[in-house]
Amino acid sequence: MSSDESSNKSGSKEIPKAEAQRVDLAKVDPKCAEWMDDCIRRLNTLYNNLNINICNVMSGFEIIAIVRLVENIFMDESNLCEAEAPIKVVGDIHAQYQDLNRLFDLIGRVPEEKLMFLGDYVDRGPQGIEVLMLLFCLKIRYRDRIYLLRGNHETPSVNKIYGFYVECQIKYGVGLWWDFQSCFNRMPMAGLISKKVLCMHGGLSPELVSLDTIRNIARPCEPLDRGLLIDLLWSDPTNKGISYMFGRGVVDQACKSLEIDLIIRAHQVVQDGYEMMAGRRLITVFSVPNYCAQFTNAAAVVCLNGNLEISFQQMLPPPLPPTAKAKAAPAIANDPNTENAKADKDFIKPFVKA
Repeated sequence: MSSDESSNKSGSKEIPKAEAQRVDLAKVDPKCAEWMDDCIRRLNTLYNNLNINICNVMSGFEIIAIVRLVENIFMDESNLCEAEAPIKVVGDIHAQYQDLNRLFDLIGRVPEEKLMFLGDYVDRGPQGIEVLMLLFCLKIRYRDRIYLLRGNHETPSVNKIYGFYVECQIKYGVGLWWDFQSCFNRMPMAGLISKKVLCMHGGLSPELVSLDTIRNIARPCEPLDRGLLIDLLWSDPTNKGISYMFGRGVVDQACKSLEIDLIIRAHQVVQDGYEMMAGRRLITVFSVPNYCAQFTNAAAVVCLNGNLEISFQQMLPPPLPPTAKAKAAPAIANDPNTENAKADKDFIKPFVKA
């Protein structure tokens, strides 16, 4: 399995499709475009530079202004934001800003590439604000080239415990943490690619009877202890005690009733950065390596071409310190038959740039 450029060719020739005209912020609002370009430039100076952090390049007032701008963009989008392939789907980032940029070096950057992120931008790692600001600025600057979905860590009950609250407190004060919660409550909950690929952070729900069920969720909203919102953020093939567990039969039924071909979700660390569920109708993707320095996992993104053919790009994990007690991430929902599991895994070919 390749970590960078791969020479494997995909099967059929991709059919070119006319792309919708891009929103050009430079024409609509030149001053805002110039501001975002400057913000992105400053944020990029933090890559491979651990001597400074976001406090050295952005004030708290500027961050709040950016949060308010991106909130409006989220509210303009449907709760089921729709995008057309070709596109790349990105899983959990968890405040690993340096690894996010290394991933961009591999897969390409917005606006050249169209990306959909499946949430969990904060917690666990040290640079959650940096991750959010870079992605938010890219969203403002190139709103139709990047889609940001909500994850279970974009909720106050979770990110107050697992690191983001303390990060905000240390860098800017707890008031900023509250501003981010307001923004998270406005983020889309799911995405739909070319009408046939459903994306979310967690998984399926017994309340998900049609795609309009997602579209009709009123925002701003904060997930409580049960229901559709919780399921979209929390449910998974191996139950963690929150929300529902779902298997191959539920996935097949959902694909039939929702008239979709594939589900892509994140939420769980997987050793290769991606895992195909038995039946080949569901993919789990995780997009930063060496999660929490507790696992030796690779990072990956799922690539969909114009024909919705699936491939992957993978970033292998760098070596961990000898003192780290890391282990391989467990399998989630692959076929218990070893040969079938290998066939499912090999079904997703390494990405080849057209």
